[in-house]
Amino acid sequence: MKKLIFAAALACAPLAAVAGLDEDVRVLQGEWERIKYRRPAAEQEKAFEALTRSAAEVRARYAGRAEPQIWYGIIAASYAGARGGLGALSVVKEAKKALEQALATDAAALQGSAYTTLGSLYYQVPGWPIGFGNDDKARELLQKALAINPDGIDSNYFYGDFLYRKGETEEARQALTRALKAPPRPERPLADEGRRKEIESLLAAMR
Repeated sequence: MKKLIFAAALACAPLAAVAGLDEDVRVLQGEWERIKYRRPAAEQEKAFEALTRSAAEVRARYAGRAEPQIWYGIIAASYAGARGGLGALSVVKEAKKALEQALATDAAALQGSAYTTLGSLYYQVPGWPIGFGNDDKARELLQKALAINPDGIDSNYFYGDFLYRKGETEEARQALTRALKAPPRPERPLADEGRRKEIESLLAAMR
């Protein structure tokens, strides 16, 4: 009987670990959404800094999984964006490292979000010799994200934003229109609402 109980406990352990991972990732995701779309811009730097530390703990706890690497990358990149200046480059490089690790672990995790986020870094970060920015690499990564998630709101938004910055206005408009038509994510209404506002703002600027 003891052996059977022990065997059952071992069988349940991976499921418990997955449940813990999912919950920890949801907490990071929810807090990121509240900071980005509900906090005033003046408060975001400190809030993202604290959340980056929390994300680093989750990342270390599940070192073999891609999802916490992706969310660490998203959060650290957001912190760098809120912080700004050359001092943010070290944070961006840590985000890049985490996203590359996620791609090496499971490129399709979270519907290719590592490709989307890393691609967005490549077109927003300065190029050599200051940073690692590279528009060709950005295009490559963003197109890989779209291959995995062709109808996603984020994959189409960031590709549209990239194309707009490159002066490819008609292609940008098409990508952003696809982003607006993306199916809603029932578990992420705040993120969908915030992203749609960003898309509409960008489309208005293009008119």
